[in-house]
Order: sequence, then C-alpha cells, then structure tokens
Amino acid sequence: MSISVKSIQPKVVTRIEEPPIAKFLFADTRMAWLWFIVRMYVGYQWITAGWEKMIGSGWVFSAHDGAGLKGFVTGALAQTTGAHPAVQGWYGAFLQSFVLPNAVPFAYVVTFGEIAIGLGLIVGCLTGIAAFFGLFMNLNFLMAGAVSVNPILGVLALFLVLAWRIAGYYGVDHYLLPVLGTPWTGRIIHETVEPKGEPKQESIVAKGVPAVH
Repeated sequence: MSISVKSIQPKVVTRIEEPPIAKFLFADTRMAWLWFIVRMYVGYQWITAGWEKMIGSGWVFSAHDGAGLKGFVTGALAQTTGAHPAVQGWYGAFLQSFVLPNAVPFAYVVTFGEIAIGLGLIVGCLTGIAAFFGLFMNLNFLMAGAVSVNPILGVLALFLVLAWRIAGYYGVDHYLLPVLGTPWTGRIIHETVEPKGEPKQESIVAKGVPAVH
C-alpha cells in the first residue's frame, strides 16, 4: 500500500516557539558579553594552534611541507587496530587513501583554516560561520583520535553557532549582520517608527519581519 507525501503532511501548521531561556541565552543582546568571553577563548586556542603549525613544526613554510600532517595521520592510523579502535576504519581509510597522498595541500588548509577561524572569532566577523568550521575541524580531530581540548572547543563552538545572532555583537557582526541580513529575511534595515503620542523610536525590521531582541 503506497502512502503519498501529501497524505502525511500536517493539515494545520503549528509553530513551536523557542523557550524563553533559549531566547535569553542565544538571542538577547544582554547575554552578548558571555559569548564575547567564549569567542575570545576559542579564538585564541585556534590562532595559537595555527600559529604553531606555521612557524616551524613541519606543517607549512618549511623544507618538509606536510611532514607534520603526515606524522599526525600516521598516529591516527595506528589507532585503527585492536578490539576497540579509537579511530574508525572508514575514517582511517579516508586518511590513508585521500589525506596522506595530499598531505601538503591539506597541511596548508588546516594551518590557515585554524588561523582564519581564530581571527573570525576574535574580531567577531561572521561568528556563526567561523564557529561552524571550527566545530567541523574539532570533529575531524576527534575522529582522528586527537582528544586534547577538542571536546571542550567543540561544545563551545556549538553554543556559538546557536548564538550566532548575538555572539558577534561586540565585534564586526554588530555592523555587518544588519547589512548582510539572512537568506530567509533579506537585508535588515533601520526605520523610524512614530507611535501615536510617543517620541520617535528607531527599530530594526527585515522586509516586514520583526527583529528579535
């Protein structure tokens, strides 16, 4: 018996609102100071990691470009054996067949990717996107068996992604996001609102969609 897609669609659209605590933590500018601190910590960790790779650890700009990454991958491949391997076989196969033969370009991508993520977080420019790519790199390091601070940075990056609207409020995003807007609202513009009997107020609207405060 076949079931059509139309038959399983809800008859009435119900919008489930965010709980107040989620709005307060991730969309209220009064909490921007918290995400500023988180940004600084996570950004510093990424810039430090990228800088160490860039100044002579055999990753980039050396006589043996990619040597650092090859050593890292070799260590990860050693963890694919045993009864309870720390690195899954499928990811080990990806490292061995794709990353290892292209160690030099991957070394540059990782090194400058870490620096770019760190800079983006520290200056608060496209914070949500920078945090997302940071989370992606944390996940890859974890799958390669490198624990270190990656679980902590990954969790903090996830929170920064959720708080993308205010995480860069004390930074470039304060000026950049209103200009760029979002794909689902368009550009955010400032308009003057004149309620009857009240002084003029400036509010933020995005093509008729009320802004989140």
